[in-house]
Amino acid sequence: MRIIGGEAGGRRIRVPKGCRLRPTSDMVREALFNILPPMTGGAFLDLYAGCGTVGLEAASRGAARSLFVERDPLLAKAIRAAAESLGLADRTEVMAADAERAIRVLSSRGERFDFIFIDPPYEKGLIEPTLAGIVSGNILAQAGVAIVQHAAGEGAQTDSIDGAVLTDRRRYGNTLLSFWRRK
Repeated sequence: MRIIGGEAGGRRIRVPKGCRLRPTSDMVREALFNILPPMTGGAFLDLYAGCGTVGLEAASRGAARSLFVERDPLLAKAIRAAAESLGLADRTEVMAADAERAIRVLSSRGERFDFIFIDPPYEKGLIEPTLAGIVSGNILAQAGVAIVQHAAGEGAQTDSIDGAVLTDRRRYGNTLLSFWRRK
């Protein structure tokens, strides 16, 4: 895996051996960051971070802060090491927790994010509860966007979830990116 753009563009990220991941492809990441407004000064949350490529890409492209939520301690440690090796450690934080707990903690701290990237394990029914938690926890900034990466055959069953509305959907092979904003 590598970072595509920004100050760390072209540099590789090490992924722990034996990890069963489904990393976001270079093509999908490049498309995502071409769609989103500039990261400059924004706060980015990478839920279900895996090896952290999306949040690291955001930090490389100018996000003031990238926070990673990954429940696997080995992957959380690898994200910290990658941020350090890329020179992005001062703008990154890793929370070794499951997404539901992390959302509650971030809400209790009054955190708000301009961009929230959600890439849950496929076919587990986590999209709608995660979006509902983000909205009810008030961690998406008023003008923020939540992006869900999911398989073509899954996704939210509605275009509106507890105060969030689907505004766009893009397909890249079998991968979809769905863009959600607050009502």
